[in-house]
Amino acid sequence: MKYQLVSGLETHVELATATKIFCGCTTAFGGAPNTHCCPVCTGQPGALPILNKRVVEFAIRAGLATHCTINTTTHLDRKNYCYPDLPKAYQISQFDKPLCEHGYVELESGKKIGITRIHIEEDAGKLVHESGFTFIDYNRGGVPLIEIVSEPDISSPEEAREYVEKLQLIMRYIGVSDCKMQEGSMRCDVNISLMPVGSEKFGTRTEIKNMNSLSYIEKAMAYEYSRQAEILDNGGEIVQATMRFDEHTGETSVMRTKEDAQDYRYFPEPDILTVVIPEEKVEEIRASLPELPTDKLKRYINDLGINPANAQLLYKYKAVCDFVEKAISLGAGVKNTVNLTVGTLYSKLETEDDKERFSLPVTAEEIAKLVKYADEGKINITLAQKTLAKMAEEGKPVSAYISESDLAGVDDGELEELCKKALESNPQAVADFKAGKEKAIFALYGYIKKATQGKADIKKADAVLRQLIK
Repeated sequence: MKYQLVSGLETHVELATATKIFCGCTTAFGGAPNTHCCPVCTGQPGALPILNKRVVEFAIRAGLATHCTINTTTHLDRKNYCYPDLPKAYQISQFDKPLCEHGYVELESGKKIGITRIHIEEDAGKLVHESGFTFIDYNRGGVPLIEIVSEPDISSPEEAREYVEKLQLIMRYIGVSDCKMQEGSMRCDVNISLMPVGSEKFGTRTEIKNMNSLSYIEKAMAYEYSRQAEILDNGGEIVQATMRFDEHTGETSVMRTKEDAQDYRYFPEPDILTVVIPEEKVEEIRASLPELPTDKLKRYINDLGINPANAQLLYKYKAVCDFVEKAISLGAGVKNTVNLTVGTLYSKLETEDDKERFSLPVTAEEIAKLVKYADEGKINITLAQKTLAKMAEEGKPVSAYISESDLAGVDDGELEELCKKALESNPQAVADFKAGKEKAIFALYGYIKKATQGKADIKKADAVLRQLIK
């Protein structure tokens, strides 16, 4: 039988606040175990939580950026469960009145993945399993999270990956998180069920916990689809359960039977007052949002005329976009600015993190000068590329590599004489060109480039050469 995959994701995003959600401990990644914690975040008797205002503001930013409605009156709840990484034996979260509801994320296809809710909560500590022992590091305990819960609108592993990538990009753009999955600042719980194609009744779901890699999400979903399909084909029933994914075997396995909301015995957090958010504050946050990634991509293609492939390579990295847009605002042409950035500067950036940081020693002002020289025909694009590569390596300005004589170029009379010499020196290329071999003219270009050290305008030279060959 053929089955339709039905999936929804619960995505946990660590917020980029300086301190934890209910205390003044640092949220910095790393540090010696149990050095970033205090009586509040380790649940000591008598220690009382105080809600971090910045957490609420960041969550509202996330909600507005994903088209959610903001609940201006909300509260926090206790989610009760007993596990070693949660010393209070409950987590302060939100249940019936989340901060944000009813939003969506739009995929490239135009399909909208609905967002049920975004709520704030505290992270738990970390269990470290070594040499047969389990150690607990509470540094992460109390780090502020938002949990973004999607509707079961995802129909394939590929859609799940794109949805997470879009969320990651949005959160980075609006500055609420770095979303580094390898450091745990973005993690996904993946809910999966199957139903016969054509059916409208969802199957029994399983939940794959704590996925921190886009590729693992795809692999885990593909395996779980196959596992459930095999059980159903053999007449079995899916058991609702919490699963783990083994990245070494590529298989999922049952951790425990799945809890439902009633198992957590939610009740309102008595130590934190109801949160009331003025409408003016929501509008102030809305007005402070930057241009969102999807809007930027559309503007790059439709308004700036950047080809879609290059636009896709640019818009994913906000620091790169800021750099390119500033250079363009200083008078640099769009086409050459984009091509030099993607073609030359990206070659100096090995990883996604490198592009995200974009910390090359080249300023927008300097690349704008270089691009304007190329735009005005004072230097050719090859020289611009070589110059920019040196600037990125050595951190020196354009003037360190391009002199006044370089900018003088080659006058029309000199160019015509060079073209004549090129024809005299390359009789075979001329004969081949006359015989219809268009590419033969490149040998003539090469002669002129070498003779002028790349300063000649090859477009002009092409016109002169073709006129002389007639």
